[in-house]
Amino acid sequence: MGFSEKQEELVRESWEMMKEDIPALSLHFFTQILEIAPAAKGLFSFLKDTDEIPQNNPKLKAHAVKVFKMTCESAIQLREKGEVVVNDSTLKYLGSVHLQKGVVGPHFEVVKEGLLRTVEKGVGEKWSEEMKGAWSEAYDQLAAAIQAEMNKEAAEINNNKETAEKEAAVEIHS
Repeated sequence: MGFSEKQEELVRESWEMMKEDIPALSLHFFTQILEIAPAAKGLFSFLKDTDEIPQNNPKLKAHAVKVFKMTCESAIQLREKGEVVVNDSTLKYLGSVHLQKGVVGPHFEVVKEGLLRTVEKGVGEKWSEEMKGAWSEAYDQLAAAIQAEMNKEAAEINNNKETAEKEAAVEIHS
């Protein structure tokens, strides 16, 4: 079953509601992530060297907006194309950054939970199981695309490393 028109509408509608309060919601989003997994703080360069979540950290807000917006765009793409299609260079960058930071599968689940809690707070009484399902599906598809790119890059790195080791071995024996 594909992403339904209703699911896309729920994501779009809730995103429109949340856009009004992005500074507060982005702070809530990161508070949720760190509440669920305090060690995740080290994965965010803009949170690493601080004891608390800075109230006016522009990088924090920008990152939260990117996550919300990309998830929302994922929902639209799921409806239009049946899959998440992210610009190749953007996807390559996301895969690379997440791989370098040491992000693994469970981290994506933490972010998903933080995202869902934040959407629930952002939309208030409009929150429903149906909306939760729509955001969950959109996020899962986006996370899967990023993880696939991470796996591709990890395989490339391993292949390059093996090639370099073979070349070094050949030089030593020459």
